[in-house]
Amino acid sequence: MNTTRPALRPVVTGIGVIAPSGIGAEEHWRSTLRGELRVGPISSFDAGRYATTLAGQVEGFDPADHLSGRIVLQTDRWTWLGMAATELALADAAYDPAAHDPYATSVVFAAGSGGNDFGQREIQRLWSRGRQAVSVYQSIAWFYAATTGQTSIKHGLKGPSGVMVSDAAGGLDSLAQARRTIRRGTPTVLAGGAEAGLTPYALTCQITGGRLSTSGEPTDAYKPFDRSAGGYVPAEGGATLVVEDPATAGARGAPRVYAEIAGYAATHDAHHHRDPSPDPRWYAEAMRRALADARLTPADVDVIFADGAGSRDLDDLEARAIQLAFGAHAEHVPVTAPQGLIGRMCAGGSALAAVNALLSIRDGVIPAVGNLDNPVPQYRLDLVRTPREGPVRVAMVNARGYGGFNSSLILKGVPTA
Repeated sequence: MNTTRPALRPVVTGIGVIAPSGIGAEEHWRSTLRGELRVGPISSFDAGRYATTLAGQVEGFDPADHLSGRIVLQTDRWTWLGMAATELALADAAYDPAAHDPYATSVVFAAGSGGNDFGQREIQRLWSRGRQAVSVYQSIAWFYAATTGQTSIKHGLKGPSGVMVSDAAGGLDSLAQARRTIRRGTPTVLAGGAEAGLTPYALTCQITGGRLSTSGEPTDAYKPFDRSAGGYVPAEGGATLVVEDPATAGARGAPRVYAEIAGYAATHDAHHHRDPSPDPRWYAEAMRRALADARLTPADVDVIFADGAGSRDLDDLEARAIQLAFGAHAEHVPVTAPQGLIGRMCAGGSALAAVNALLSIRDGVIPAVGNLDNPVPQYRLDLVRTPREGPVRVAMVNARGYGGFNSSLILKGVPTA
């Protein structure tokens, strides 16, 4: 029997953050609103021989504070970060999976690069000591679905689960998949994503893309929409969100509802496996379709959380896409990209952008574009320079993935009784 409910708008009831800006959503949010630049020299290995030496790193994180020793032994740092964020989200939502039917909860995380740290170590063992030295856990620790699988195992979850792989757009795509899953009958989904790509191999892979900043000064590195934008710096971290059927959330007495997932759309440039399309129409089309899905117009949007790639050509394409999608309203809607403060964390970054939008709706404040000094006037966008207070009811969150992925998510505040 088809139980799909296409009009249902799931709600977000819990958020957990592990990021360079802080461990926990509130610490992250305070740092973001203060405009604290959390980019610095890579400390996990000697990056002196690489063109890129800066990154956003999670300081003070001890996996033992969040996970059992067995899981730490078997998994990679990106899984540690993702599972720790999940524990924080579950606590925030006051949701205990063990108190519900195992089939009532699903896990749909996004991943962009998998278990880099674990894989780096095992490759080094292979070439220095031979195949007998390679850990048996290598076969599962690097895998894109490791965090989804380990989270499901830990909590005994049996709902439809999976992993979204669409590079930096993955965090938004995981929330879209959560919405589909709930509409098909599973009441609760854990969604989001995390990354930990600060290893020699992972950094080399990112450098070959030609988009990393080579600046040695954090203030001159990742600068979305700035005249001196010259690429991004990588980062580790991410976020988990608890997404629920609103009826289920109400029946169990969820302590809060941050917002509803009101609309979503995704497109693909279908242009080149590496180079972006010079035409922003498909990115703009994702925004248009997301608004149509939410039954809203450009005039209804209170803020755009932009992808903010930090390269002049990509920032130009995004500005043009916003102009196409929003028309005459494009110069009046505030645009922000706080990730300039911490770096880009692939799939984890768009999950965190969704959290930023939710907190913006909750608190009625829009954070500033991170590390922006000299905005490009030709973009004709209302770039947020300092935190801006005022009602935020509807937020658009945009993300792009390497190779042509475009995703747009609409979050809408839910009136309180």
